[in-house]
Amino acid sequence: MSNTKINIADLMSTSGVKFGTSGARGLVTDMTDKVCYAYTLGFIQYLEQTGELNGSGPIGIAGDLRPSTDRIMSAVAEAARHKGYDPINLGKIPSPALAYWGIKNHTPTAMITGSHIPDDRNGIKYTKKQGEILKSDEAGMTAQNVEIPQDMFDSSGMFTSAPALPAASPEAYSLYINRYLDFFPADCLKGKKVGVYQHSAVGRQIVVDVLKSLGAQVTPLGWSDKFIPVDTEAIRPEDRQMATQWIKEHSLDTIVSTDGDSDRPMVSDEHGEWLRGDITGIISAQWLGADAVVTPVSCNSSVEKSGYFHKVVRTRIGSPYVIESMMEAASEGSNTVVGYEANGGFLIQSPISRWEKTLDALPTRDALIVHLALLMSSIENRQAISALVDKLPHRFTYSDRLKHFPTELAHAKLSELNSGDFQRDASAIEDLFEGQFGKVKSINTTDGIRISFVNGDVVHLRPSGNAPEFRCYTESDSMQKAQKINAMALKSISAWRS
Repeated sequence: MSNTKINIADLMSTSGVKFGTSGARGLVTDMTDKVCYAYTLGFIQYLEQTGELNGSGPIGIAGDLRPSTDRIMSAVAEAARHKGYDPINLGKIPSPALAYWGIKNHTPTAMITGSHIPDDRNGIKYTKKQGEILKSDEAGMTAQNVEIPQDMFDSSGMFTSAPALPAASPEAYSLYINRYLDFFPADCLKGKKVGVYQHSAVGRQIVVDVLKSLGAQVTPLGWSDKFIPVDTEAIRPEDRQMATQWIKEHSLDTIVSTDGDSDRPMVSDEHGEWLRGDITGIISAQWLGADAVVTPVSCNSSVEKSGYFHKVVRTRIGSPYVIESMMEAASEGSNTVVGYEANGGFLIQSPISRWEKTLDALPTRDALIVHLALLMSSIENRQAISALVDKLPHRFTYSDRLKHFPTELAHAKLSELNSGDFQRDASAIEDLFEGQFGKVKSINTTDGIRISFVNGDVVHLRPSGNAPEFRCYTESDSMQKAQKINAMALKSISAWRS
C-alpha cells in the first residue's frame, strides 16, 4: 500500500483547522478523519524526535459530550495504533482528569473537546507526559511530515472502513475523584447546600459525586441531552436568570458548574450572581496558601491590590504562557506557585500541603479545585461567598465578545493602533472611542491592546485565539460601569466590520 506525504503546516492552511499549543480546533466538517489522524501522527512524531516516546507504549484518549467526539476519538486511536502505540480509551471525562492520569502515568494524552464553543466545532488537546504542550513545542509539531496510507480515506477525508474504539476504562475517572477525596477531610462540606448546574458538561456527575462525598447537600440542576456552549467568560443571559431562580427555589448557598470539558469553573454567590474567574482565582489562591500567583494581563488588578501574595506575575493570555511563568517562578524559589485565568481555569504548579496531607500539582486548567476552595474558604471564614468577594479591593471586570469577527480583520485593525508612538496611538484610540473614556494614560501590548485611561477605567481589546471572535475585557470601579464601558467599546469595534 502506497503512502501520501503530508506536511502539517501545509495541512493547517488547507484544512481550516488550526494546530498548535491549544491543540487542533475547527469546524466538525473540516475536522475530517484524515485531518485528525494526520495531526495525531504529527504530535506523536514530534514526541519521538524529542525522545519522549520510543515507538511503543500507551497513549491516553478521552472526550467530551459533543456528537462528533466519538468519531474523532476513533481517528486519534487509529493514528496511535499506526505508529505502534496502544490507545487507552479513558471515556468521557474532564480534561484535567485525563491530564492528571497522563502525568501520574507518564503517558501522553489526547482530549477530544471544543471546550466552550458550539458543537458544530470540536478539537483535540494534546498533552505530553509531564503536562501541557508549551509554545516551545509548537514549531516542532507543525514542521512534521507525516505519511498516510492512500487507501485509508475516501475523497471526503473519512475512513473507508471506520476503526473500532477500544472499550472505555474507568481508571482516570476514579483517579481524578480520589485526588480530592483523599485530600479533603470527610464531611468538610457538611451544612453547605450546593446546586450543580450540569447542562452538557462532561464532568457534571463527577462534580455531584465529589461534593456529596465531602458532605455537601447537593441539588443537580439543568441536565441537558443537547450540547450547550457554556462560556465561563461570556455567561449567557438565560444562565444568569436560571441561577437567580434556582437559588431562591432551593435555598442554596451557591451554584457551581463548568464549561463543556469541565476545566473552567463557574461559581455563584448566595444570590445567584455568577462570579468572575479572576475573582474566584484570587480567593482560591489565598485559600491554597500561594506565595506566587501567575495570571494573564487581562485579569483583575485586585490580585496586586489585595497584598495577599508575595509575587504576582502577568503573562499573555493562554495556559501555555501561564504554565511557563509558573515553572519559572518555582525555579526562582517560590514555594507554592499557582496560576489562574479570566475564564476561571486554575492551575497548580506546586504540591499543596494541609491537614498533614498533600494535593499533587496539576499544572493544567482545573474547575473542581475552585469549587472546593471557595466552599472551604466560606466555611473556614464563616462568611457567605459574597462576603469573601467584598473583602477584595473593589475593582470589577467584565468581558464580552463579538461573534463571527474575522481574525485577520481584527489583527489588522489592532495593528493600526500599535505603531509604537504613544502620542499617535493614544490619539487614535481616543478617536476610535469618540472621547467617551477620556484621555489614555498607558498602553500595554503584551497580548492585544490593553488601554488604561486617566479616570482609572481599563479597556482590553484582543482577537480570540481559537475562534473567529473579538473579545473585550473591561475594568472599572463598579460592575455596572465595567459592563457599560464594555458595551460602548464593542459598539465602536463593531463598526470595523462595515
